Amino acid sequence: MARMKTTTSIHLFSLANTLIPGGVNSPVRAFRSVGGTPLFLERAKGSTVRDVDGNAFIDYVGSWGPMILGHAHPKVVAAIRASASRGTSYGAPTPGEVGLSRLIRKAFPSIEKVRLVSSGTEAAMSAVRLARGYSGKDKIIKFEGGYHGHADAMLVSAGSGALTFGLPDSPGVPREAAKHTLTAAFNDIASVKRLLERNRNQVAAVIVEPIPGNMGVVPPAPGFLAELRTLTKRHRALLIFDEVISGFRVAFGGAQELFGVVPDLTVLGKIIGGGLPVGAFGGRKEIMDALSPVGPVYQAGTLSGNPLAVAAGIATLTELSRKGAYRELNAKADYLAEGMAGAFSASGVPTYTNRVGSMGTTFFQKGPVTDYVSARRSDTKRYAKYFHGLLERGIYIAPSQFEAGFVSLAHTKRDMDRTIAAAKAVLATL
Repeated sequence: MARMKTTTSIHLFSLANTLIPGGVNSPVRAFRSVGGTPLFLERAKGSTVRDVDGNAFIDYVGSWGPMILGHAHPKVVAAIRASASRGTSYGAPTPGEVGLSRLIRKAFPSIEKVRLVSSGTEAAMSAVRLARGYSGKDKIIKFEGGYHGHADAMLVSAGSGALTFGLPDSPGVPREAAKHTLTAAFNDIASVKRLLERNRNQVAAVIVEPIPGNMGVVPPAPGFLAELRTLTKRHRALLIFDEVISGFRVAFGGAQELFGVVPDLTVLGKIIGGGLPVGAFGGRKEIMDALSPVGPVYQAGTLSGNPLAVAAGIATLTELSRKGAYRELNAKADYLAEGMAGAFSASGVPTYTNRVGSMGTTFFQKGPVTDYVSARRSDTKRYAKYFHGLLERGIYIAPSQFEAGFVSLAHTKRDMDRTIAAAKAVLATL
């Protein structure tokens, strides 16, 4: 097996380090958790990405999930081109944002009104502000290992116990900004009950990834989300589903359709823009009408509802709404999962896989993985070897043990057979 060329990526990374902190514009791209030099990608089509040295890879990162149709889908590209020819930004209302909002509301019955923003981070931050403003309460409960963007109030993780008062998880975040963020353990409903009881009438909302994807994929335990819904209603706290990853990914109506649990507010990410910079949050009319200019809770953005993003989003969601789209997607994911399970089992390497539909993570440990604490038991050094072994064989997965992998509608049986064969070859060396 010839070693892949990385000369140009190495040169660009060296130059980038003189211009950009760490040489990257988002930390996980730096390959710090797996070692080596990050690849600089310059083009993608369907299920394949290509780097600046001419290497081609079957892609299971998919821009961290939104490329559910595959890269450069013809209808999405055509929509972007047509929109760009009319102008790239107006800072004013457009027909497209009305059309995209209608598609979102159709997919998510819990969303009676929606506000478009520019990223998932902005959407989560705004949803939390809205929950506080609507309820008149300050405290928020999140879950250890749950990621809701890098806004100050969300950069909080648990300490040594399952329950903790918020402490900043990054320098630059004042304690005062984090002190109202409480942390519970995912899949541990008792930890949520204790926090709500100890902070009675002070909790504005519970925010949760219904299917966490940022500690690796961790499915909710049976009944966990339904119990969250019951508890939040009892304590008059809003329930916020952060569906930046799961929305339109596990079902057209996201995790709330899959599990039959209806939140008060929903956060969506760049899948609603075909991978372009966009986000959204929405929910019941009486809550959303607390936003300015109708209500007193301020939120604004010049690029909110950007015409390029909404055009790409309309094209993407229209494709996903066609009959059989998710049946086809899940059949592909099932095929890959079955083949990979055989490869892992035959290798004897301790692994444990969590999967919901077309998103999943294989943890390098015996498992089970049900929360952040159990996820962290994974053998990250072995994962790094696995990552680089696959990369050398033309398979691109997340450069971190604690991220999700994604199957797209563009992946073919040939792609997946190649992936399974590559995994077998790499696992034999571990």
